[in-house]
Amino acid sequence: MTNMPINTTQKYFFFGLLFLTLIFAFFIFRPFWIVLALGASFAIVLLPINNWFKKQHFSNWLSSLLSVIIFIVLICGPLFGIGVIVFNQSQNVYQIVGNGEKIGPFLENINDTINNYLPNGISFNLNEKISNFISLISSNVAKIFSTTLSTAFSFLLLLLSIFYFLKDGHKWKDSLIALSPMSDRNDQKIITRLKKTVNGVIKGYLFIALCQGLLMGIGLAFFGVPNPALWGVIAAIASFIPTVGTALVSVPAVIFLYATGHTIEAIGMLVWAVVLVGLIDNLLSPFVIGKNIKIPEFIILFSVLGGIALLGPVGILIGPLVVSLLYTLISIYQDDFKDNTF
Repeated sequence: MTNMPINTTQKYFFFGLLFLTLIFAFFIFRPFWIVLALGASFAIVLLPINNWFKKQHFSNWLSSLLSVIIFIVLICGPLFGIGVIVFNQSQNVYQIVGNGEKIGPFLENINDTINNYLPNGISFNLNEKISNFISLISSNVAKIFSTTLSTAFSFLLLLLSIFYFLKDGHKWKDSLIALSPMSDRNDQKIITRLKKTVNGVIKGYLFIALCQGLLMGIGLAFFGVPNPALWGVIAAIASFIPTVGTALVSVPAVIFLYATGHTIEAIGMLVWAVVLVGLIDNLLSPFVIGKNIKIPEFIILFSVLGGIALLGPVGILIGPLVVSLLYTLISIYQDDFKDNTF
């Protein structure tokens, strides 16, 4: 069958209809784009596992299902358990600080020292300041790990997204390459770099942050600091901050142990924080992140903070991911687009 020539009116009508349809599709998928982005990201990370199942002659859908089950058991299960512990401990933090339990004399000594240097008529209440700060942290952490119908539904959609990205992702990739006006070589180059970016963000920065938070929580629990799981989560988030990092949690913990008369525990906590927690970034970064992503820690910090401000807790992942993708696209532009060489 011979294709009929298309006149100008038909072209404008088609592209106008396509534009309107894309606008409506954008608003339809807008509430779920975070879930879809997370699903695609985790699917890329799980792709080697999925491919291994296929090599064992499992069907496509069964390989995808088994990969999702592994994701639930190895990742979601431990995170849910930690979330329950953190939620319970966060409820006790404010009460402990507010009642002065265990740290009352320590806070009073600091209050007296500070007030001695202040002019007459001006007083400083460290207990009140810490109570307000802990109340803010505990309420936000509680919100993150609260199990609601909305988060449960989003989690189910995430699992479905991962399953279908693993099952049909290769078909969608081929379709995008076929639709792209660029050469297949450049399309493959972009996709390859984006995969490396996703793997670098999830396996790299987030994995190292998780390891540092876990080790910090174990150290805090071993040396007797109250609510170690809660502070371990805060340490994992603080690990994104250049220079400061997990010291935001470890230094106050050491001071607390020393001020409450646990000198040996304070020394042990200091050694633990410096040797194990502090050096893990330098030990793991060359193996996990490698040279796939070259982004200054300063930019990573603002990407995390900006992601949290814009999207909430999920911004911890989306923020660095978007910035990493931006760096990748800029690199591709410099290599291929700037000189119009395709």
